[in-house]
Amino acid sequence: MEKKRVAIIGAGVSGLTACKHLLERGCRPAVFEADKLLGGVWARAPDCTSLQSERPMYQFSDFPWPESVTEVFPDRRQVADYLDAYARHFGVLDCVRFGHRVVGMEYVGVGEEEVVEWEEWAGCGEAFGSGEGEWRLNVANAEGNIEIHVADFVVLCIGRFSGVPNIPTFPPGKGPEEFDGQVIHTMDYAKMGTKKANEMLKGKRVTVIGYLKSALDVAAECADVNGTEHPCTMVVRTKHWIIPSYYAWGFPISNLYLNRFSEFLIHKPGEGFLLWLLATILTPLRWLFSKFAESYYSIPMKKHDMVPEHSFFEALATCLIAITPKDHYKRLDEGSIVLKKSKTFSFCKEGVLVEGESSPIKSDIVIFGTGFKGDQKITNMFTSEYFQSIAVGPTSSTVPLYRECIHPKIPQLAVLGYSESLANLYTAEIRAKWMAHFIDGGFKLPSVKAMQSDILEWEKFMKRYSRVYFRRSCIGLLHIWYNDQLCQDMGCNPRRKNSILAELFEVYGPRDYVNLHPK
Repeated sequence: MEKKRVAIIGAGVSGLTACKHLLERGCRPAVFEADKLLGGVWARAPDCTSLQSERPMYQFSDFPWPESVTEVFPDRRQVADYLDAYARHFGVLDCVRFGHRVVGMEYVGVGEEEVVEWEEWAGCGEAFGSGEGEWRLNVANAEGNIEIHVADFVVLCIGRFSGVPNIPTFPPGKGPEEFDGQVIHTMDYAKMGTKKANEMLKGKRVTVIGYLKSALDVAAECADVNGTEHPCTMVVRTKHWIIPSYYAWGFPISNLYLNRFSEFLIHKPGEGFLLWLLATILTPLRWLFSKFAESYYSIPMKKHDMVPEHSFFEALATCLIAITPKDHYKRLDEGSIVLKKSKTFSFCKEGVLVEGESSPIKSDIVIFGTGFKGDQKITNMFTSEYFQSIAVGPTSSTVPLYRECIHPKIPQLAVLGYSESLANLYTAEIRAKWMAHFIDGGFKLPSVKAMQSDILEWEKFMKRYSRVYFRRSCIGLLHIWYNDQLCQDMGCNPRRKNSILAELFEVYGPRDYVNLHPK
């Protein structure tokens, strides 16, 4: 494999661990990173941003956090330093070409008509196909000049929470163009850096649209800067489970959701009759677990009429849980953050109009915390209209990735970091190990038809439990079941504990896979 040309696009969490595992197998990939810094979203996040997973769940299996980091939820700078140390320790940094943005890529050597007809992935089910096809990457360097790079295999690690902001659309006369103030997205806010952002916020009437992680972080910084003199208004279109920790009534909820027993309560893709029967019988217990967590987390929410309409279980199933910034509910109580609940909103000259309010929310700055278009990021990578049309599938289905990594109809390419889990770094590492083993010839992929059938089974699971949010492709509540499949593909024992009781009831995490060596 050392003679094969492998390109990794993106030096975030997935790109770094993908490079590390390829290096271990004698392959030296070229890592193209558009930014001047590594770490993906962690390179530019606001300073108040912290992990959403507890530290032990957000670490590489063979690279523990330094002893100096003791926080349960390390902050942005600590995470960025940890990723930088990982890259340096394993020689990844030497492979990264900073300031190089891949603006498009084309598959050449095999005609599209032939690719469409293939019954086996890449024609033979192997990473490099027959050897006739290759990818040509158009790479813009720091000066804007376009260079052509050729790769036998591409690992797409561009993430889904950056790059292409999701900007709401408005009827004519109702959009930002009607507003006299400034309108930006949290992506623009993060790029400014803390000092410039705080200067912009100081003494201003700020309205934040959204109520998940990026919106909460911006509102927290605004409240710190302006206090109650100029409260930050948050327009909340959907109530979410925004929680202070993963403990309910002093009990770690990971023990309810992150062990094998908890997965017995859920209908799984490809399950047999006995597992189906067990999940059906245990459904009331799943409901009880959710109500237990809700009874605790809803206490501060009730005061502000912010209890979500969906269950806590459904929030976990969609990976739509957020850890509150420090003192979030205290800020609500003191009035430095004000919530306005409204399904719709529009702009006027003075600010933002919401449902049930006769006058606008007077604003100087409006910040969209409305997420990103992760699908479009993937589609934009391809120059081929055919690949553009199939890359992310129709909106009525999940993004069609086998093992959440391989598109059955796009050869010699893997996508890491699109599908979510409750601890993305942990999941990224085992995927990277699986991907490196595959590229090194460790196993062949099933037929295109078999992969499509497996994708459909996972889609049924996601639609059943994630409902309208199935496109998020969250595997959080079945991360052990998912990891088992990767382990089996690699010829490894998926049972990582020392006893039956531990296997059933202990939480599964990164350290369980520290000695995972594919055969």
